[in-house]
Amino acid sequence: MVESMDVVTATRQDVAEVEARSSFNPAHEPATPPEDRLIMPVQSFRSWNASERRTPAAPRNWTTPWLKRLFVFGGGFALTAFGAWEMYNVVSVSRTTSLQYALLVLFTINFSWIALAFTSALLGFFGVLFGAGRAERAESLRHRTVVVMPIYNESSARIFAAVAAIRESVEATGLGDHFDYFIVSDTTNPDVWVAEERAFLALRQRLGPNSRVYYRHRPKNHHRKAGNIADFVTRWGGLYEHMVVLDADSLMTGTCIVRLAAAMEADPDAGIIQSLPLIINRNTFFARLQQFAARVYGPVIATGLAMWSGRDGNYWGHNAIIRTKAFADHCGLPDLKGKPPFGGHVLSHDFVEAALIRRAGWSVYMLPDLTGSYEESPPSLIDISVRDRRWCQGNLQHSRIMGAKGFVLATRQHFATGIMGYLASPFWLMQLVVGILIVLQVNYARPEYFTQEFTLFPVWPRFDPERALRLFAMTMAILLAPKLFGLLLTLFNNKLRRAGGGAVRLVLSALIEVLFSAFFAPIMMLIQSGSVFQILLGRDTGWNPQRRDDGSIPLKDIIRRHRTHTVLGLVTGLSAFMIATSLFAWMSPTIVGLVLAIPLSWASGQLAIGLWLKRHKLLLTPEEGAPPAIALRANELQAEFEKAGFDDADAIKALHADPELRHAHELMLPYGQVRRRGEIEPDRAVAQAKLVDAETVDDAAIWLKPKERMVVLHDRALIGLLASLPPTETKA
Repeated sequence: MVESMDVVTATRQDVAEVEARSSFNPAHEPATPPEDRLIMPVQSFRSWNASERRTPAAPRNWTTPWLKRLFVFGGGFALTAFGAWEMYNVVSVSRTTSLQYALLVLFTINFSWIALAFTSALLGFFGVLFGAGRAERAESLRHRTVVVMPIYNESSARIFAAVAAIRESVEATGLGDHFDYFIVSDTTNPDVWVAEERAFLALRQRLGPNSRVYYRHRPKNHHRKAGNIADFVTRWGGLYEHMVVLDADSLMTGTCIVRLAAAMEADPDAGIIQSLPLIINRNTFFARLQQFAARVYGPVIATGLAMWSGRDGNYWGHNAIIRTKAFADHCGLPDLKGKPPFGGHVLSHDFVEAALIRRAGWSVYMLPDLTGSYEESPPSLIDISVRDRRWCQGNLQHSRIMGAKGFVLATRQHFATGIMGYLASPFWLMQLVVGILIVLQVNYARPEYFTQEFTLFPVWPRFDPERALRLFAMTMAILLAPKLFGLLLTLFNNKLRRAGGGAVRLVLSALIEVLFSAFFAPIMMLIQSGSVFQILLGRDTGWNPQRRDDGSIPLKDIIRRHRTHTVLGLVTGLSAFMIATSLFAWMSPTIVGLVLAIPLSWASGQLAIGLWLKRHKLLLTPEEGAPPAIALRANELQAEFEKAGFDDADAIKALHADPELRHAHELMLPYGQVRRRGEIEPDRAVAQAKLVDAETVDDAAIWLKPKERMVVLHDRALIGLLASLPPTETKA
């Protein structure tokens, strides 16, 4: 009898749920929950008092990894000192010239960079080997967490498929009721904006009244992504204890998100906990090189960084969980004095937010062994250079921030590492130029027999060739060691080895990656050097949406972008060969990379090359051999959303044709201040005149320019005027 009653009760609940779902109309529901505001005061880089730093709630957990830092930085310093001493002995066979001293200084700077990377990777190698940084499983949660995805002119099919897949995965953990999902849009393309709204409504209809999925579009993308997140925090942040911040290309499994939330709840001092995103879904040649390198070598590098950083870690802007109130209290970013590129709003905000929240007494750390965190990467060399230009400016801008009061030493090191990541390219370029000048001097300059100082021999630059060869071998070994560490760990792991195509294919893939990385390196060196010089000359960068899939670029554009690199490679190669064949041999990797810049850049974005390698199980990652379920599900959902055609529709025509969409769109618009009499906005006036003059919606769709379309979409009165237009021209 009891069982039959349970069945009846369950049946009634199912019927009620079906009825609620059938009567649910997302177009008539608020797109966002009621606001619960948090104050986000602007922080100061110039003033700070140590008394403002909070006292740790669990001081026993605050153990600074001094021994690990001593190993990394002490070992890096020792290696640099040894390398500098060896280089000094190379150039001091006889009296050392000023050019040789310049070469010594540049070599020491560049060598210190790779030495520090080596010692950190060595620490990471042993950390991965012995299982450092493992996250605990989660059985229950107490607080509410919001998953926030900031977007900017992205494919709506991709975005909402990813959100739906993430939500399904979280629900499968049994703890889904603790999570909401918020898409915060800064989109400036009117067609993309309306496509987002249509995809949002379709997803809500699919999920029913308890979807807990929300959407907000911001009229102006003030301060870009940082401003987008800040707007969300100040308006709805009070509803949530934590927020998981994603990127537009992010995917995270439910288990990963739940474990991040559990880790945050278990640690009352945690401000930010960063996961290690792995690259997936990449198929072009260049993207597959990056995907393989990030998967095989990345965990070693990230684990080393996490081990020596401890609770003074860094934040990469996505795939991390943040304590919302702490973020609001301490991460309001000020504008820097002056104009861009060094002034204005903070471009690379994530490093700075980590520094500010750490200054306030909250910990920032990474869980590199936490699986289920994924992202994507640019499809070609040119695409990554566009993104890299923005990152370069953001990191160089940190030179004005890294000296701020109250930052801990490890935070300043993170800033210095980011800056050096881009300054290394012009330093390498200068080292090559000085090397060429020295060899040129040896072969063509006359010896100076009579100098101001009394000498029995002319001033003539000489080298110790045996020491130079040993130093070159040591430099290459230190440079390639982190890659070797990652490869060895992948080979040691039976599951990863099999999923990666087996030992032979993994080794062959690593050789391919090393070879082509060597070819691409001099091209990136010149691109980054050019970016640094442009920024120093005061040139600002834009913020264009990143291409996700298609890596193909017209050949004429590739030639235009790389013709200077090719010419420089030819001139350098010819000059080196005329000066000395040994110089040509020494510079051959750089020369080959530059001479082949155009075909290499073309090949980088070719899908056919990447797929050929994939079919032959080369550059194969474990995630391709055994694809994550969430990636497969996101791809399925994306195909479903693409069939709806939201991304291909004209926004003006879509709003005109669908009254329900028009009603929902108007509900989502903010209620701003009423325009004052006499204040005429030119774009609005022109848009209104065109709508008045239009005889059909087709006229409006043709006549309205992008800025005017945005004005129409933001104005309820103009939307009403649009709705009054007939769909097609009426015949007389």
